[in-house]
Amino acid sequence: MRARRGTFLMWAMVALTLTTGMVEAVSFLALGPVFTAVQTGTMLLLSFALVGVAGLAVVPCLASVAGFTVGAALSARFESRSRLRGRRWFREALIAESLVLAVAAAVAWGIDRPGEPLTGRHYTAAGLVALAMGIRSVSTLRAGVRGMPVTVTTRALTALIGGSPLAVDTRLAPGAGEQVRRAVSVAAMFAGGLFGAWLLHNLRVSAGAVLLFTAVLGMAVALAFTLVPRERTAEAG
Repeated sequence: MRARRGTFLMWAMVALTLTTGMVEAVSFLALGPVFTAVQTGTMLLLSFALVGVAGLAVVPCLASVAGFTVGAALSARFESRSRLRGRRWFREALIAESLVLAVAAAVAWGIDRPGEPLTGRHYTAAGLVALAMGIRSVSTLRAGVRGMPVTVTTRALTALIGGSPLAVDTRLAPGAGEQVRRAVSVAAMFAGGLFGAWLLHNLRVSAGAVLLFTAVLGMAVALAFTLVPRERTAEAG
């Protein structure tokens, strides 16, 4: 049972990491440039925009930081209370973030061309996506799947390098399985960004459509989690 639970959670994290890459493609190419999951990038872009770097804007960065803060705060409070009550907080968090992404998709539906002038629609969509990513960051952190941070590829890449024969960091969990998870996490983020950028830039798919796809995939993961027997998912409380 424990092995099957671990396998499900690992693939859930792969799917979420993939959609994180897609979300960031939309955020950077169509809503900003701004990041909504990787807040390190947002902070840097904000600092660059404040000194007047061409092509960057302060407002979408502020919308992203604000949305992420609200999402993370609400998620932490909700999931802590749900866990105490023995409810399936991970599933509920996935549903919540997917619904927020669906609303963001509706707001962004008229944004069809990367690089078009920013409007209130761009800022609102960026804030909503960041809110969803704030929820995701808390819930995936609580799930605690080693080697798959979902929204912070730097950690997985660092662990992948540190655990390789090039470094052999003894502080990292050893084993081929750990390295595979780290490698898959990095590859999923790259693939998500690549796919999202290809849809936006090459196929001219609207930002709203890409966001809607990520919302549907997130809801599918939540449904799959619902089908896992309760006693096999300690993460659900």
